[in-house]
Amino acid sequence: MKKKTALTIAGSDCSGGAGIQADLKTMTMNGVYAMSAITALTAQNTTGVRGIQESTPDFLKQQIDAVFEDIYPDAVKIGMVATTELIRVIADRLRHYGAKNVVVDPVMVATSGAALMKTDAVETLIAELLPISTLVTPNIPEAEVLSGMKIEREEDMVAAAKKIGDNFHCAVLLKGGHSINDANDLLYADGEMTWFAGKRIPNPNTHGTGCTLSSAIAANLAKGFPLTESVRRAKNYISDALSAMLELGSGSGPMDHAFDLQGEYGKAAQ
Repeated sequence: MKKKTALTIAGSDCSGGAGIQADLKTMTMNGVYAMSAITALTAQNTTGVRGIQESTPDFLKQQIDAVFEDIYPDAVKIGMVATTELIRVIADRLRHYGAKNVVVDPVMVATSGAALMKTDAVETLIAELLPISTLVTPNIPEAEVLSGMKIEREEDMVAAAKKIGDNFHCAVLLKGGHSINDANDLLYADGEMTWFAGKRIPNPNTHGTGCTLSSAIAANLAKGFPLTESVRRAKNYISDALSAMLELGSGSGPMDHAFDLQGEYGKAAQ
C-alpha cells in the first residue's frame, strides 16, 4: 500500500509535547507516514528549556540524505534550527532534492519565553530557507522580526503578512494568538488574504501548538489538499486537540495529539 509521507526537520523535546515528538504524532494522526531529521536535542519540560545540544551539520546532512534517497517525502516541515550552519545544510539539501510542500515554522522563541534561535541564524533563515518555502508560519513576535515592523492591530497583521510574503516569495500564515485578536490567523498566498476565525479554548496547556499546526498543514499538503484547505483542516485538528483538555505537567502542558485515536490498540485496561 502506498502512503503519503512527510519529513520533519526540527529539535527533539524529551517531554514529548513539542518539536520532533509533536510533529511525528501530528503527522501520524493526520494520515501520513512521518519521518524525522533531528537538528538538536533539548532538555526541556512544560516549565522551560534547560539545555540544547545541536546536531553537527554533517550528521544533519546524513539524516536528510538518508530520508530523501530512500523514502522521498511528499512534504517537509522545518522547526527549530538554531544555527546558521544547520540552516545552510537544510537549504542546500532541499534544493538538491527539489523538495516540495516545504512548511517553515520559524521557531525563534519557545512558549516558555526561552530564545531558541541565534540572531545570525535568523538572517540565514530569511536568506536561505524562506525563498524555497511553500509556507512560513510565524506568530506575532516572529512576524515582527521577519517583517521588521511592530504588530499591534489586525491592520498591522495584514501589512506584515504582505511584506513577508512579497519579500520572500512564499505564502505566510500569520498566527494571531498573541492577544491581537481572538486567535484569528491570516493567510497571505498568491496575493490574496484569507482570515481563519479561531475560537479561544480555555486551556492553558499550549506547549507545542506551533509545531503541531505546521506539521498538520504539511501533512495535509502531502495528501494533496490545496493550501487554504490544508490550513483549515490543521486549525480544526489543533482546536480539537486542545479541547480534549489533557492535564500533564506543572507548566504550560502539552495537548492531546492522539485525541482521535480509536481502535483495539488504543484501549485502556478494563
